[in-house]
Amino acid sequence: MIKVGLIGGGGIANAHIRGYAEHADKIKIAAVADAVEETAKKRGDELDAAPYTDYKKMITEAELDAVDICLPHHLHADAIVAAAEAGLNVLCEKPLCLNPDEARQVNDAVKKSGITLMSAHNQLFMPAVAKAKELLEAGVIGTVYEVRTTDSFFNNFDPANMGWRAHAETSGGGELIDTGYHPSYLMLHLAGGVPVEATAMLSTHRLKFMEGEDSAQVLIRFDNGVVGQLVTSWAYQPAAVTERFSAVGELGSLHSDGTTLSYRLRDGKEESFTFDKVETFTAEIGHFAHCLETGERPPHTEKEGIEVLGMILAAYESAEKKTIAPVLNVLA
Repeated sequence: MIKVGLIGGGGIANAHIRGYAEHADKIKIAAVADAVEETAKKRGDELDAAPYTDYKKMITEAELDAVDICLPHHLHADAIVAAAEAGLNVLCEKPLCLNPDEARQVNDAVKKSGITLMSAHNQLFMPAVAKAKELLEAGVIGTVYEVRTTDSFFNNFDPANMGWRAHAETSGGGELIDTGYHPSYLMLHLAGGVPVEATAMLSTHRLKFMEGEDSAQVLIRFDNGVVGQLVTSWAYQPAAVTERFSAVGELGSLHSDGTTLSYRLRDGKEESFTFDKVETFTAEIGHFAHCLETGERPPHTEKEGIEVLGMILAAYESAEKKTIAPVLNVLA
């Protein structure tokens, strides 16, 4: 049985907890830490887990194999480093961290300790994404030229319920580094290269009380020649014909609404796929357990988490300076 310490008992923890319940035969939450004593006790009672108000004390005292970090963005890096120094494996919610200095600290701590870190990029567990990755790697559409990703929805945030997300210091920016992190890591996954430069336009269409943007359009160039286009927003629902993701290559193209997938080649061949619905957080937790059991590399580790951060930071720099910005490679 893999024993996990849950760090942070807030909203996103609910999705993780459901995942552990579905894989209770091999992984469980044995302790939970939250700075709010009432939340820690409530989660502890709910999970039959030891409650703590200080995650560093939990790391020291509880008998654990790993931690699952579900904290506000600005607290991720310190928790990763503390867990790694204690020799505990890590599952961390996005974003992995917020700036290059934190990225270096995280990378150094993980490498020095030899732990497994899995970035909690749950959308990689959508069956349509897995099939698309398989087709792209098999060369079905030939050399890939372009990847597009979209993640937009009408968000009902207001000043009373937005909390730490309304402030750039604690969120890291605005919508792009939050929900926009999903289409960013999805683009990275499908493009199959290392991001090298970015340009972006940021907007605040509706949530004007935020310090950061509520919408973003981003272009990313990868070292393998692929160009990625990303649209993400809390301000609006996308048009009905908008794809969740697509790719165009020398032989044809593929596209998906997130639940189905189709490809069409220039020679006339085409094929469509439908998939059973998968709860992606549950699949993510199960795969984390699998990686710890087998030593298999997670689909996204600290390397990919830092690359996605680099894409987003370059997009922010580009928007601020109105230019094309290089993606800083802090791992070089």
